[in-house]
Amino acid sequence: MRNIYYLITLSFLFWSFGLEAQNVVAITKTEALIKVSEHNVSLKISAEEFKQARADYRQTNAVFLPNITASHTGMATTNPLMAFGSKVNQEILTANDFNPALLNDPSQIENFETKLEIQQPLLNFDGFYQRKAAKSKMDAMSLQTQRTSEYLEFEVDKAYMQLQLAYKGVAVLEKALEAANANKKLADNSFNQGYLQRADVLNVEVRVTEVQNQLQMAKSNVLNASNYLSFLMNDETDAVYKPTDSLSVSSPTIEMAMISENRSDIKAMAMATDAYKAMSQSDKMAFLPRLNAFGNYFLYDDEIFQGNSNGYMFGAQLSWDIFQGSKRFGKAQKSRAEFEKSKLEYEQYVSKSNLEFNKAKRTFTDAENKLNLNTLALAQSEESLRIRTNRFREGLEKTSDLLMAETQYAQKQLEYYQTIFEYNYALAYLQFLTK
Repeated sequence: MRNIYYLITLSFLFWSFGLEAQNVVAITKTEALIKVSEHNVSLKISAEEFKQARADYRQTNAVFLPNITASHTGMATTNPLMAFGSKVNQEILTANDFNPALLNDPSQIENFETKLEIQQPLLNFDGFYQRKAAKSKMDAMSLQTQRTSEYLEFEVDKAYMQLQLAYKGVAVLEKALEAANANKKLADNSFNQGYLQRADVLNVEVRVTEVQNQLQMAKSNVLNASNYLSFLMNDETDAVYKPTDSLSVSSPTIEMAMISENRSDIKAMAMATDAYKAMSQSDKMAFLPRLNAFGNYFLYDDEIFQGNSNGYMFGAQLSWDIFQGSKRFGKAQKSRAEFEKSKLEYEQYVSKSNLEFNKAKRTFTDAENKLNLNTLALAQSEESLRIRTNRFREGLEKTSDLLMAETQYAQKQLEYYQTIFEYNYALAYLQFLTK
């Protein structure tokens, strides 16, 4: 038994040395929030999604702005009609060109045409609503990006509290180990003097080993919490973070009775519904005709990139797709169904958010009651340990009773700090739900 105890102690010392050899960096919650806002990958992804939505919206400027194209075309032909037309465009037509023999069998002619074309939309009703839908989608993505930022702020708060809790666990178990080693020393002295049996000393050694194992797990929890905080900050260094302030009870600031519909994610859902509504209206407007203006300017020559003759053409076109094989009817029905679905999803999301808020309030109340009880239990356990320790030193208390009191006190301390974490987490979650 003693050999096993020494092996565990030796491995614990090596493990502790490895942890202390790592770079421990002190960090405040404010510093963590700043690093997350600057480097978090989820935020960057959300920002790129917003840029995509903004780019889609900017594409709809085509509803108002002209479409301008330029082209230069070269060709050679002996086609009678095209040869005659090319000469007309180049303004080189002569009376001899009306000779029927030349008209029917012309020589090869080269023609180079430079064209500048402008198309200006005038009335495009479905395009107007498509632009409105894109605007709603862009606003929804902006609000969703804001909600992502708020969620990450909550995650940093939780991760920082987990780190505080992990360090509290290490501190509690280090004190417990110190007390266990002191009791072991006292037990060894009592055994050597013949006051204790060997079984009592073994019980004390078992207690020391148990605390060492618990301390190892507590230090692993520190590394886990630190790694998660590093992940949120997108920090790839091998640093072990340590909070500058310890875990303490937060002050409640929740007064709302219901979820606000002005919350960013709920407003984003409403904007998405508006986008589906606009798309449904756009598909209805596709049944109406479109009016577009156009203008062309031409340069003609028989040599490349020249333009000895020119001409222009402008006008307006009213076009109407009367029937497309019922395609538009099906598209309009689909967009209408998507709009109705989005309204139901919005109502469901608000209802679920209120359900989650009510659940979170009950969780917070339970955590508050649990904190009060554990505070009292911790005080009682501490007093019990103090009394049993004094009696043990005087030889009036059994070793097993002292070990039980030590175990219970350490357990109550860990439960107390765990309850503080649960209380603070429930409060932070309520604040996140009501932002």
